[in-house]
Amino acid sequence: MNITPKTGTLDTPGARLYFEVRGEGPLVVLVGAPMDARSFEGLADLLGTDHTVLTTDPRGINRSTVADRDADSTPEQRADDLARLITHVDAGPAAILGSSGGAVSVLALAEARPELLDLAIAHEPPLNSLLDDREELYAKTEEIIAAYVSGDVVGSWRLFMKLANIDMPEPLFQMFFGGPRDARTTADELFQYEHMIRPSTRWQPDVERLRALGPKLLVGLGEESSGQLCERTSKALTGLLGTEPTMFPGGHTGFAEDPATFAVRMREVLTGR
Repeated sequence: MNITPKTGTLDTPGARLYFEVRGEGPLVVLVGAPMDARSFEGLADLLGTDHTVLTTDPRGINRSTVADRDADSTPEQRADDLARLITHVDAGPAAILGSSGGAVSVLALAEARPELLDLAIAHEPPLNSLLDDREELYAKTEEIIAAYVSGDVVGSWRLFMKLANIDMPEPLFQMFFGGPRDARTTADELFQYEHMIRPSTRWQPDVERLRALGPKLLVGLGEESSGQLCERTSKALTGLLGTEPTMFPGGHTGFAEDPATFAVRMREVLTGR
C-alpha cells in the first residue's frame, strides 16, 4: 500500500529541513543519517495505516539544505532538528526509530529532550567511541574520508565495508557504488564523509542520562548483523546501560531491504514493550 505523504519544509538554525508526514494516529518518527526519507518509504507506508509517520532528510542531505556546507552536522544539531520537527507536526510524544548515524541523533535527542519521546529506538548506532580499539577505528575512518575526497569513490566504499565488516556481494556492490555518480549522490556522500561521519562515530553518550530513561530507550540490533562493527558498538552501549539489545529482522538496513517483515517487529515493539 502506498500512502501519498504530505510534504513540507521547516527552517531550523543553519538548515532548511525537508520532511514527509503520512497517516493518522500515534506519532512514529523514522530517521537516518546519512540515509534520507526515501530509505524509510516502505516502512512508513506500512506503519502509516494507523500511525502518523514523520520522515525527513537530515540536514545537508538530499532535499534538506544547510547554510554552510563546510560546517559539520553534529548529533546535537540533528537532535535539535528532530525536536523542532516533532514540535512542528504537533502529534507527539513520539516513538522514534533512528538507524546508523540516525541512531546517534536519536540518542542525542533522548538526552536533550526526553519529554518529546514516548519511546526511543537507537538501531545500530556506530559509536566507535565506546570501543577499546577506538583510535584504530578513527584512523581507518580518516583513510576512508581521504580516499573519497581524493576521488577514489569505489576504493573508499570498499574501505568502509571492510571497516564495518559488511560482506556485500560484488554485483550488489557494483550496483550501488560502481559506475557514474549523479551530482546529488556525490554531494550527499561528500557531505557525509567530510561532515557527518566523524561527529557521529566519535560522539560520547551521557550514559547516566540515557540510563535514566529506563524502558523508554531501546538499542536495536539486526539479526543478520552478527560480527559487524555495529554489533560491537550496539552491545557496548547496552553493556553500559545494563540492558540487552532489542533484535530486529535483517541487517544494518533491514527496514529498507524488507520493510514488511521489519514492520511486523516494529509493531511488536511499539505495543508489547
